[in-house]
Amino acid sequence: MKYSHLFIPTLREVPADAVIASHRLMFRAGLLRKLSNGLFAYLPLGLRSFRKVEQIVREEMNAIGALEIKPTVVIPAELWKESGRWDSMGESLLRVKNRLDNDFVVSPTAEEAFTAIVRDELSSYRQLPLALYQINTKFRDEVRPRYGVMRGREFTMKDAYSWHTDEKSLDDTYQAMGRAYRQIFKRCGLSVIPVRADSGAMGGSGSEEFMVESDVGDNTLILCKSCDYAANVEKASCAPDYTVDAALNTPAYEKIDTPNVKTIDELCGFLKMTPASFIKTLIYRAVNVELDLSSAPGCGKLERKNTSYSEVFFAAAIRGDLDVNEVKLASILKAGEVILASDADVVRLTNAPVGFAGPVGLANLPLIADTSVSAMNDAVTGALSKDLHYKHVAYGRDFNAWKIDDIRTVKAGDKCSLCSAELYIKMGNELGHIFKLGNKYTRSMNASYLDENGKSQIPVMGCYGIGIDRTLASVIEEHHDDAGIIWPVSVAPFHVIIVPIKYDGEVKNAADKIALELTQAGIEVLLDDRNERPGVKFNDADLTGIPWRIIIGEKNLPQVEVKRRSEKENRMIDADKAAAEIAQKIWDELGAHSHEVLNT
Repeated sequence: MKYSHLFIPTLREVPADAVIASHRLMFRAGLLRKLSNGLFAYLPLGLRSFRKVEQIVREEMNAIGALEIKPTVVIPAELWKESGRWDSMGESLLRVKNRLDNDFVVSPTAEEAFTAIVRDELSSYRQLPLALYQINTKFRDEVRPRYGVMRGREFTMKDAYSWHTDEKSLDDTYQAMGRAYRQIFKRCGLSVIPVRADSGAMGGSGSEEFMVESDVGDNTLILCKSCDYAANVEKASCAPDYTVDAALNTPAYEKIDTPNVKTIDELCGFLKMTPASFIKTLIYRAVNVELDLSSAPGCGKLERKNTSYSEVFFAAAIRGDLDVNEVKLASILKAGEVILASDADVVRLTNAPVGFAGPVGLANLPLIADTSVSAMNDAVTGALSKDLHYKHVAYGRDFNAWKIDDIRTVKAGDKCSLCSAELYIKMGNELGHIFKLGNKYTRSMNASYLDENGKSQIPVMGCYGIGIDRTLASVIEEHHDDAGIIWPVSVAPFHVIIVPIKYDGEVKNAADKIALELTQAGIEVLLDDRNERPGVKFNDADLTGIPWRIIIGEKNLPQVEVKRRSEKENRMIDADKAAAEIAQKIWDELGAHSHEVLNT
């Protein structure tokens, strides 16, 4: 293809709102243009690389037996009401009405649509396992879209879903998807970190995210210095830093005056104690709670709306030197969200000012205590009265929790739960996420099949997503320099750019001949036929990042200069050998999948 026939509006200036490399370079190299905040149009060069990523994903999905379908982007609201997410997804869900005043959803994810499709066709266990996928447009009304296509409002995702008769079958597909994801990111030239993750609004049990390291990442990763433990901070756990001892020699708890002392720091100074000696108690409001709370203190009269409680208040207790992980809390409660209660609600529920809540005597709220609290047998905590605290408080003697669980936020310096080595932190961005959903959607949407004995059963599901736009942007984040993009061959918009110093006479003949030979060898070629200065052409070649460059000048013929974008030095090669040599190098790099990629 000739450069003059393409639309590649390169820029010399960086867009004012572009703060990360991929955002800057996708605009400067003419890959993207912005239509509105969080909405972007792919231009020809960008779309070519976008399609390469799509194709790699498609090939690896097909290779493990997943079948591609194409549902609609606009989904009937009744499907989301069946699953219960019409209310729980909040304002990120774009709800629309048609001319008949019917409600629809612009799809942010596709569990409901896929489950509805399979539900209507599924009858027998012989149809399972089944794995379907789409590569389709999504929309989430992000509060603060940023970083270009790394976090836009409209985006493209590969969603795959699977249905199974049992957990063993689900695990087989889950593991196959994990292997496929590793292969996808490897082929795209990305270094990913697979981490344990929280399932969030998707629900389910097992969950793994595929992250790339980023200075402006949205996710905090907890990694071990000695073993392969890796987890999102939302899910990360650590080795216990306490021992559980009975409160045999601890005096009975008693009230102490703490005038105008509310915070842990203030208590430490007032009582000359360390934060680890205190029990911190926080009051939370949880929305759309799916856990059965009928046995929880203060929750016996709560009424469910559909399958969940719309609003529940509860207390969370944790050792004073630790922080509560609200994602873990939400997961324990199967809640759409947990939020710190307002000051007014804290006063109403505890009958005490803010800062004096404690677990002793807290009878009207369910208490979830971190495992660290179970080891505290001589602690200080709020006494549910202004300017008063209790000392000598012991768990199991003076109070008990409705639930004991891991609700702490792991931090750098904590010990690995696998090998006890020190944990450290990196920031990352999520490219893909795989879930074991269980029967969350098949049960709520009444999907079933008949087993070998003719009995009706509910299938279990898996969910597997990859962000196509984010993957493409992450390739640029990992592969660039000060001059521009450095594309891996697998996702480059073209494999070779031919740069004639002046496109006429013998130089033109040589350029056309090499371009033809490369094209006939299956290589994608961009021929820069523009009447521009050599420096402009070289700068654009660096900026757009085409992996191989052939420079043809009248002075050097019958030789040409060949340069790999990732290398600094040019080398000379006979013009009549250039096409064959470079084509072979490209085919070798593309490897076994090259013919499928190039021939689509």
